[in-house]
Amino acid sequence: MSIHDHDRKMAAHRLLAALLLPLPPLLLLLALSSSVAADPPPQEVSALQAFLSGTPHLRPLGWNASLPACAWTGVRCDAANATVTELRLPGIGLAGAVAPGTLSRLQGLRVLSLRDNRLLGPVPRDVLDLPRLRALYLQGNLLTGAIPAGVSALAALQHLALSRNHLSGAVPPELGALAGLRSLRLDANRLSGPLPPTLGGLAGLDELNVSFNDLDGSIPASLARFPPGAFAGNARLCGAPLLDRPCTPAEKHGRRRLSGAAVVAVAVGAGAAALLALAVLVALCLARLRGSSGDGAKAAAGSTPPTRGLTPSTASGEMMGAGGGDFTSSSKEMGLAAAERTRLVFLGRHYSFDLEDLLRASAEVLGKGGTGTSYKATLEEGTTVVVKRLRDVAAPRREFAACVEAAATAAGEHRNLVPLRGYYYSKDEKLLVLDYLPAGSLSARLHALAGSRGAGRTPMDWDARLRAALCAARGVAHLHTARGLAHGNVKSSNLLLRVDPDAAALSDYCLHQLFPPAPARPGAVGAGYRAPELADARRPTLRSDVYALGVLFLELLTGRSPAHHAAPLDGGGDAAQLDLPRWVQSVVREEWTAEVFDADLVRTGGAAEEEMVALLQLAMACVATEPDARPDAPHVVRMVQEVAGEGTSPASEEERSRGPTP
Repeated sequence: MSIHDHDRKMAAHRLLAALLLPLPPLLLLLALSSSVAADPPPQEVSALQAFLSGTPHLRPLGWNASLPACAWTGVRCDAANATVTELRLPGIGLAGAVAPGTLSRLQGLRVLSLRDNRLLGPVPRDVLDLPRLRALYLQGNLLTGAIPAGVSALAALQHLALSRNHLSGAVPPELGALAGLRSLRLDANRLSGPLPPTLGGLAGLDELNVSFNDLDGSIPASLARFPPGAFAGNARLCGAPLLDRPCTPAEKHGRRRLSGAAVVAVAVGAGAAALLALAVLVALCLARLRGSSGDGAKAAAGSTPPTRGLTPSTASGEMMGAGGGDFTSSSKEMGLAAAERTRLVFLGRHYSFDLEDLLRASAEVLGKGGTGTSYKATLEEGTTVVVKRLRDVAAPRREFAACVEAAATAAGEHRNLVPLRGYYYSKDEKLLVLDYLPAGSLSARLHALAGSRGAGRTPMDWDARLRAALCAARGVAHLHTARGLAHGNVKSSNLLLRVDPDAAALSDYCLHQLFPPAPARPGAVGAGYRAPELADARRPTLRSDVYALGVLFLELLTGRSPAHHAAPLDGGGDAAQLDLPRWVQSVVREEWTAEVFDADLVRTGGAAEEEMVALLQLAMACVATEPDARPDAPHVVRMVQEVAGEGTSPASEEERSRGPTP
């Protein structure tokens, strides 16, 4: 039972109590008792409690023993509440090995989702003892070792996702025994060896992804029905559907590395194909937008203004003041039909609050940008979220929903993107609901104390800056490789920090297609990050994202804000108006490379001078004037990993991951 279902049940209980108020207390007690959900067997309740107490976790789940276990967060039971059927705990801060002998006692479990945590060790042995398991989602953890051959014992399994871990060894041929398997995600690990032909015998398998491992040999003909992206990032795989990499006899029977010329040819061809596909996609989207804008305008015109002040702004022009307070409080009445048309839509997971709760929340302004104003909203039940109020949105409802849902799906697959939890669309207001990350942005961390060089100031050290660069690159690369999406607004104020330095996350991604062209929205893209080829800042490309990444790297190295170096659009101005890349070039050209680096960085990270120079070289490649001269985002990630001493193992390239979101 979800939290939302539990809240509805509690509301029903309260209504029942009101109706039965005149009844004697004993009769009332009996009536209420008959409507309360039964608990699953004690052994299952104790198994859940043992799992939680034995598995390290960073924050409480609120599993209150005074409530039925079927009402606990992430726990769902069958219709009679007689057994636990689903356990969904994605991204809740599990950090360590799963307590053994716990999950295996949930014999009725059909769905287990522990994705996007920090689980350690091998694939938990407990999951192999769940005979009714249909879906297993363990992607986005730190699991190591081989995929256990015993997974073949899960005869009912339909969905298996082990992406974005550190799994090694061969793909076990025993997976071919899972006759009901419909999706298999093993991408972004360290798997090696050939693909077993037994996978081709899975007639119902309609989704396969083994990309970015270290697989070799020829792709079995029975798997040629899957797209090339399912096998990308395995340099020694060949054959259909990799049409640009046919197998030679040597490759069919052994290992043979591609020559440097072949690699370059493949890269150039892939880049050209990607640019062509992107151009076609943009053209189709523009045509669709023009064709549907009239209908969207009519639909928007027929919308009923939402409750609690989500109506056209009046004198203040804002929903909240910077000092805090309620969102607004105007009209409190709304019909049921209007409420449905203007409802708050959740994406991926449900919350216990609704639009009314959100608009009553205590809130404060976090910042204003080219796309709108962001607020920190704290609800009465204690949940804190970020509400972004978009302005000048041009997309009609259907395109708006499609764009936001695509962005939310991409973010749900990767920890270096801030989760997008919901949206609201009406004629007069468009809102996004995102996770709140309290540690602030990279920009604030780098520049807030820039004017204070006193003893009490703690500068950002080299390791923290390098981890931030890697997080930004991984987030961008995931959008590019997994979804073919451009971020469109990469800058330091949009990289939000977390306690875990490897989990900093990009925000404000993929929103550019919601707005009119840049000439109608001056300053929408962060000053200093805009690639020189962009005549329209609202139509970014994958290459312009890489340019912005390069500027962000220079910002980390120099400690200088790109906004303070922003050059005029016509390229004029004196030396003081040079943008940050050209300023760095001018200094390096005079062989004053040491003068480029932030003085604080030199003091705290002088021993890492070679790493700093290596990142500087990569940054300058990213900000090349010609777009085709820039590396692609996955290559940027690999280079930053090398600078950080992580090597280039595909498993650590989480930006390339693509896992299902249960």
